[in-house]
Amino acid sequence: MTVQDSPRTADTFAADWEAWHLQKDATLAHEHGFLAITALHWLSAEPGRFADAPGTWSSDADGVTVVLDDGDELVVDGTVVRGRHVFGVLPERGDVKAVWGDAVIEIARRGGHDLLRPRHPHHPLRLAFTGTPAYAPDPRWVITGRYAAFAEPRPTTVGAAVEGLEHVYDAPGRVAFRLDGAELSLTAFDGPTPGSLTVLFTDATSGVTTYAANRALRVDAPGPDGTVVLDFNRATNLPCAYTEFATCPLPPAENRLLVAIEAGEKIPHPAGRASVGGS
Repeated sequence: MTVQDSPRTADTFAADWEAWHLQKDATLAHEHGFLAITALHWLSAEPGRFADAPGTWSSDADGVTVVLDDGDELVVDGTVVRGRHVFGVLPERGDVKAVWGDAVIEIARRGGHDLLRPRHPHHPLRLAFTGTPAYAPDPRWVITGRYAAFAEPRPTTVGAAVEGLEHVYDAPGRVAFRLDGAELSLTAFDGPTPGSLTVLFTDATSGVTTYAANRALRVDAPGPDGTVVLDFNRATNLPCAYTEFATCPLPPAENRLLVAIEAGEKIPHPAGRASVGGS
């Protein structure tokens, strides 16, 4: 195994990881985070009403529309709306969040379909959350690898936590690394910041100590020579590990590793997750 040399002490390494992990869980458990979602409503041209959202909702070629009842209102981008409001056509993986009292109504598009996900701060799943278990941080799981860009980004279709749904991402390249003498590689997708990468993967711990469907690892932008650092201590669960109301992507087939990555987040405690049978 190739391990990144680091001047940090073991205590500093562990403290940095602990601060990161607490912040990750805090984001998850935010009053309008993923643990606050009370339902996943797929919209269609047929107007529908839902117990956890105001008004009547529909989706057609003009995008998502809501018709609010008298006395109801939403706040959209700081503006109060009443009566009929057209959100318009959302881009794939785009979303709008509308405030309704102490709740937030997420309107989003996933896999070519429009959906509604109300987020209520008093949802029992959020209130029961006690944190995500994880392997103890260990510098041996900080591995130096190398990134090789494709000549052109490759559209890559992957499954989703919701049965029948697919996601398409452009994969800019692959990350190769060595683990216990084995040469491994992972198809990478674009990360949340310019130049950064995200890899989705499973491994021999998946379904045993870690969430069965997927884990994600963010990778900082490669160096000029393609060098990247894979810190598997920061391998995280996607929201579908906690709630059945997430549409998370699954890893591409080539990212299903046969080795055990005994690092990063584990299967959430039962009190901190919903049934994931259909997530």
